[in-house]
Amino acid sequence: MTVRGWSWITLALLISAAFALRTLWLIDATALWSDELYSVGKSFQPSLAELWSMLRQDTHPPLYYTLLWGWGHLVGQNPVSLRLLSWLAYLVGGGVMVAQSLVLAKGGRRVGPMALLLAFCSPYPVRFAIEGKSYALLVLLVALAWWWRRAQRPALYGIAAALAGLTHFYGLFLVLAAAVWDGLQSRRWLALASVMAALPALAWIGYASDYLFSSRSGSWIGSPDFALLEETLARGLGLWPLPKLAIFILLIWGLRRWGGMAALRWPRRDVLDSSGLIPSGLMVIGVVLVSFIKPLAFSRYFVVLLPAMVPVLALMISRPSFNRSGFKVALAALLVLLLSWWGPGFAELNPAAGGGREQDQFRLISQRTSGLAERYSPRARLLNLSDRMELAMGRIPADPVPWGDRDELRLRLATPPLPQDLWLASSGPLPALNRKLQPLQQQVELLGFTCLDRSTDLSHARLLQCRFDAKDLP
Repeated sequence: MTVRGWSWITLALLISAAFALRTLWLIDATALWSDELYSVGKSFQPSLAELWSMLRQDTHPPLYYTLLWGWGHLVGQNPVSLRLLSWLAYLVGGGVMVAQSLVLAKGGRRVGPMALLLAFCSPYPVRFAIEGKSYALLVLLVALAWWWRRAQRPALYGIAAALAGLTHFYGLFLVLAAAVWDGLQSRRWLALASVMAALPALAWIGYASDYLFSSRSGSWIGSPDFALLEETLARGLGLWPLPKLAIFILLIWGLRRWGGMAALRWPRRDVLDSSGLIPSGLMVIGVVLVSFIKPLAFSRYFVVLLPAMVPVLALMISRPSFNRSGFKVALAALLVLLLSWWGPGFAELNPAAGGGREQDQFRLISQRTSGLAERYSPRARLLNLSDRMELAMGRIPADPVPWGDRDELRLRLATPPLPQDLWLASSGPLPALNRKLQPLQQQVELLGFTCLDRSTDLSHARLLQCRFDAKDLP
């Protein structure tokens, strides 16, 4: 390794560390969004028996939530511990992807820096690095599975693959695709390891089949369309993915014509195989085709492709050589790309930039209604979980009165005497929020309450104070 080679690795390490540390700095900057609050409700249970009983009515397999249950009992049950588990998985998973890239490159000195930047700085891993969901753990386990599969270690590969399948069903789909591919290539031990690895997740599907095969499971997922492709590309490239792709194509054309760049070529077939990219591609084709019958394709789930894509892209990007002018242009383009990842890539994680995860502001509702009684919401369970997390962080002073749902509001309004004040609230995208909150507001206004909005400064939440006597309101 030359001094210059070492300097590039050092620079990439520093940039990657800056991304990872900034991500950690923002770990509690934004409120827990609805899916993270569901993670709290599922995993922060008193016992494993209660946890597994609840998960029988859930879309995902049990490993992440079981691990989170043990983690919470070890380090505490709060928003920071919830997200810290994902951040640690992001670090280790990124390390495995970089190591895989170096092995596949067989010592190419420029592969390491590229793999570092892709594994730790690109929008996909950053976005899920501090989310209280299973995606960072899934990436780690899939990366380990591809590592052991390339090394021809069927037992270790099977263990990692089984854990990936028990973390997310896309992990199972990937294992099944690998089983088919390795079987076609007459790699009997690897194919057998994949089949055995799929059994625990398939057993869980049988255990939770009543819910998984009902119309409620995955009801939010639409049929495949162009928006799915665009959103998936945006998660990988950041904002404006299609214009970025067009610019990349023009840049490559210019570098080939004037910058001394050779034609970009896919790595050899054995590299595509060893990296796991071929089974990953088969999985994508299968999922998209099935989704025209039973929708399964969801952009965030394709994070499962990272462990195969990062090594292959690192190899492709690091191979071309340039003349002096071409090198300067390519370096400038890489710098602009990193800057686009540093800014917009952190937008959803940084409230100072107007960010808010998935348009949820449950934390602010919990804080503004702290100490109040008679609180009702169409999303009462999530607000109760939000209150629990805010109490754990010491941001609200006392054990709050639980939120009631629509049925509890109806019962309260039928039980005299009526309260002088009622509080109605919800959080989420405004059209859906207003549609669900409006029936509660109409319910109280029919009885003579007057409701005033106490949340005009909130972008994705509404808080209504409803009173009998409107003239008493300030």
